[in-house]
Amino acid sequence: MNNAYYAGARELEADLVKFMQDIIRIPSLSSQEGDVIRRIRDEMLKLGYDEVSVDPMGNLLGRIGSGPRIIALDGHVDTVDIGDLSLWDRDPLSADIEDGILYGRGTSDMKGGVASSVYAGGLIKKRGIPEGVTLYVTATVQEEDCDGLCWQYIVNEDGLRPELVVITEPTSLRIYHGHRGRMEMEIHTSGVSCHGSAPERGDNAVYKMANIIADIEALNERLEPSDPLGKGTVTISEIRSTSPSLCAVADGCTVHLDRRLTIGETEDTSVAEILALPSVQAAKATVMVLDYAVPSYTDLTYPTRKYFPTWAMREDDSEVTMAKQAFTEAFGEEPEIGFWTFSTNAVATAGMHHIPTIGFGPGHEHFAHAPNEQTEVEHLVRCTAFYTALVDEFAASEAAH
Repeated sequence: MNNAYYAGARELEADLVKFMQDIIRIPSLSSQEGDVIRRIRDEMLKLGYDEVSVDPMGNLLGRIGSGPRIIALDGHVDTVDIGDLSLWDRDPLSADIEDGILYGRGTSDMKGGVASSVYAGGLIKKRGIPEGVTLYVTATVQEEDCDGLCWQYIVNEDGLRPELVVITEPTSLRIYHGHRGRMEMEIHTSGVSCHGSAPERGDNAVYKMANIIADIEALNERLEPSDPLGKGTVTISEIRSTSPSLCAVADGCTVHLDRRLTIGETEDTSVAEILALPSVQAAKATVMVLDYAVPSYTDLTYPTRKYFPTWAMREDDSEVTMAKQAFTEAFGEEPEIGFWTFSTNAVATAGMHHIPTIGFGPGHEHFAHAPNEQTEVEHLVRCTAFYTALVDEFAASEAAH
């Protein structure tokens, strides 16, 4: 165990926690992240980053070092909304601390990872960046609306392609090395409207959808698990209909599908299994994979298809081994290893661009999007220490070929 990593992070605790509280108190829904990006930029400059820039999409990129080998620590700064305020025990933007727990929207998902990575950069700058290495700390946008879109932009347009990306989403201080992919589809049925007083004269699109809904529920039950990520899922998250009035038979009905993809499941296989449902064929329903095209807070629109690939690193991959060594070096114990249940920006870094990616972050996945969201202050300190140790392990490793 190298106590210097943990001790160095502990020395920064007061400033780290104050910074974390500051960014929790700044609302930052997707496409509304400008204020929090500016606050994080100021902190990076205060900590002595070599370069701090905001790309045209609004992503913040902080750089330390100028070596040829690049490692990036990524955290998104947007959050979901507060939801039902009556379910919260305290102001969701208070950033209150009680018994070592910091509360507020975004504490776990995922401003904690942002704060710890920003301060890891500060600690690395103070210690000295290893020779031949460049560290980027990225504070990215629009993840809650469209995970991975920011990293599609960073790789394709900014031209930044790290050798290793660390996603700082909550992992309960475990090392994660994969998660299921996802996609969004809609199924649409068409009918013929008529006056509601004589429904037999029309063709009700909602009734056509009824059998499809039952088939979707049954499909979810028979989807097969696949190691190491387990079972994919499909669920209906919205249903809507159209008609000339509330006194008329529905002439259109649409359901929105949230499809989670395990190993071996793709856009093509998932669309094909929906098209093969007897109820879909009987209703002559249409199936469509959706697109995303929403302006960022800078007013830049970067369209993408809402298909986000599955990814998984093997536990014996060198990058995962490197992370385990960094954990042991920082804390003197073996880490736990696992996978996320939800989706992250790694759908782009690993799933689309095949960049080696691992996850390690403060907080717990089950607090994401929940009332009374929270994370432990100790997690913030430990993540700062881990990220610092990982940069050293990365520097000591051989470059990828």
